[in-house]
Amino acid sequence: MNLRTAILSALALLISACGSAPGEEQDASAASPILYEITSADGDIEGWLFGTIHALPDETEWRTDLLQQTISNADYLIVEIAQLNNQSIMVDTFMALSRTPDQPDIGTRVDARERPQLFDLIKRAGYSPHDFASVETWAAALMLAQVNATGNPANGVDRALLKDFEGQDIREFEGAALQLGIFDQLPEAEQRDLLAGVLEESAADDPTRLRRAWLAGNEDILVEATTTGLMADPELRKAILTERNDAWMTQLEPMLAQPERPFVAVGAAHIVGPDGLAAQLGARGYTVTRLQ
Repeated sequence: MNLRTAILSALALLISACGSAPGEEQDASAASPILYEITSADGDIEGWLFGTIHALPDETEWRTDLLQQTISNADYLIVEIAQLNNQSIMVDTFMALSRTPDQPDIGTRVDARERPQLFDLIKRAGYSPHDFASVETWAAALMLAQVNATGNPANGVDRALLKDFEGQDIREFEGAALQLGIFDQLPEAEQRDLLAGVLEESAADDPTRLRRAWLAGNEDILVEATTTGLMADPELRKAILTERNDAWMTQLEPMLAQPERPFVAVGAAHIVGPDGLAAQLGARGYTVTRLQ
């Protein structure tokens, strides 16, 4: 795997562990990714909220007639990163933030008992430990997170929706520099926790569980994922999930007050649970109704 491919995969996946085994049979009729309708206190439809996944196996059928109709009814799209399909910008941003000379040996950034698994992941990615001499720990974690991923970032739902709205109004909550900057600004101890979490999740017994839960719209499993694994670490959860949700809400609420109705498409973990966007909108007086 060359560096550019690894970076693009890491950027598309971030720390989403929602993959699918090659050749796994899928029941297209059961596809029902979570879609919410947002209405005001007056009963007017103000927009829609859709939980995405950043990588899927080829030929995964996730679109429904209701989803397609909702996309058609929306006036514009809001995503995490509007230029996700611009590979040059994504790679350049990652490279600018992720590299600092004279980083500690990659093996010293995990506990001794985790080193065999770390070196195995590095080898399977086509690297040597020396290749990470200038790679910051958070970036190494994201790059290695995609080694066991079986979904293809090219099939990411975010990317597909960006194509759907091509030529129309597309807005973003963060952009590449801000989103990657969140990882870049983590204290080194938290970056190492992130790397350790990636190693732990790479040994998961059922790597397709979250992908199946997303496709079926299984909210219980998706909510569970927001407090387990990597998200069991309070500091990581705050930086990667809850603080971002809060920042997005400050942007979203004024948009909902305008006549144009947005289709808000962000990672599914950000819309579910007590800290998710749906719950936050409900606390602000909106009615959030699940459509599928």
